[in-house]
Amino acid sequence: MNRSLKDVIDENREKLETMSFNGVSKITMVFLSIFVLGCAGLSFYWDSEPDLFTVRDNQASILLKLARKPVTGSATITTMITMADILLHKPGGYLSNDLSPPGSLMDNIPNWEFGVLVQLRDMARTLRNNLSRSQSQSQEDADLVTAENQFYFDNEKWIFPESESEYQKAITALSDYLLRLGDERQSSAQFYARADNLRIWLSEVETRLGNISQKLSASVGKRQLDTALAGDSSANQSTVTDKELELKTPWSELDDVFYQARGTTWALIHLLSAIEIDFADVLAKKNATVSLQQIIRELEPTQDALWSPVILNGSGLGILANHSLVMASHVSRANAALIDLRRLLEQG
Repeated sequence: MNRSLKDVIDENREKLETMSFNGVSKITMVFLSIFVLGCAGLSFYWDSEPDLFTVRDNQASILLKLARKPVTGSATITTMITMADILLHKPGGYLSNDLSPPGSLMDNIPNWEFGVLVQLRDMARTLRNNLSRSQSQSQEDADLVTAENQFYFDNEKWIFPESESEYQKAITALSDYLLRLGDERQSSAQFYARADNLRIWLSEVETRLGNISQKLSASVGKRQLDTALAGDSSANQSTVTDKELELKTPWSELDDVFYQARGTTWALIHLLSAIEIDFADVLAKKNATVSLQQIIRELEPTQDALWSPVILNGSGLGILANHSLVMASHVSRANAALIDLRRLLEQG
């Protein structure tokens, strides 16, 4: 039986629609595959932590561009400027507030960024309150007020104003302070390299390293007695706590703590190197230069290449490595040396 013209047209239409659907599906799959591979490649490239830079060479390079001579404090300020610039302009840029892949799917580098940012905040606060002021009643520097406020901006803010623009304002404020710091025609910007000022900042670092060391050590869990009120029979606290505490970092946060520690120690290596330059006379008088150098030496292994694709969490003496405990060992040794340095600076 001969088919009608309408039947032939309907059959051909169905074939064309099927071919068109298959073509669109194939194109969609190709684009989806390219997108996934592109995200994987970018995430691998962006997941690389920045290398260490030489503080003295960095100082010379920045001051040369500004036509300024090295003065007390310029090593610390140029180091902060470069650290903040790396934070914003490393491969992938600033990732902590990304909403789209692959940045939104990554957590190692964002935690590294937070570790660096905390050290910038601590140093900016010490600059504003202590290092730039001759005494407690002296006026604070306007640029350092701006720098501290901008560094304390929400690190995950993505909508206007986004975190990057606020941190860039902090860099600009530090740059303006640096220009005035090296201007012999005015004395509005000062950096006081005194032992008491250095002790204040070292006390901040001591607290940060102690916290990170505890979190890293708790990767395998440990029982700890509550010593919060030890040494003072009249001391009190808000609420009663157990005499014995069980401390353990959740497995989902192991890599977060590890990379935050990597960012913290990366920042401290540079800041301590800058302190060695700016406080050279103070350290020499206390015969403490080698003590500071030893702290830096203890921190340097924290930046060794990580050859494992994941952060291993083996038991303390088990078959598998425990990267958190290795990192905790370096951090604890550096913290112990830092406590000794602070006590040395307290001596007359």
